[in-house]
Amino acid sequence: MDIMTDTSVLIAVILNEPEKKSIINATTGHNLVGPGSIRWEITNAFSAMFKRSRISLRSARKALKVFDVIPIRYLDVDFQHSLELAHDNNIYAYDAYFLDCALRNKTPILSLDSQLIDRARKIGINILEIST
Repeated sequence: MDIMTDTSVLIAVILNEPEKKSIINATTGHNLVGPGSIRWEITNAFSAMFKRSRISLRSARKALKVFDVIPIRYLDVDFQHSLELAHDNNIYAYDAYFLDCALRNKTPILSLDSQLIDRARKIGINILEIST
């Protein structure tokens, strides 16, 4: 089964957050997919962590190497549809990319972002729950 994974999930795994074990258990034996924007979002997340002194440049570089070995199949985004989703759900385009890809590819979403989960449920996308 393909599982749409978002940036929050990948960051939790990369940085050994408490949810890591549950995420790995939920995704083992499945294929991770996501919009190509994930690559930029990961780096952006690290830059946000720099501002909060949550991560050093050295640690971010190591984390980026971990990210690079996670097998993710990147999906094309329908930008017109994503704009509609962003407008209709009052969300950023980057979040709409996940919804667009999940809808068009009929995949459940795995996310730690409660707002994204809420929007996904409202438009009929299945949510892959993890136990924490």
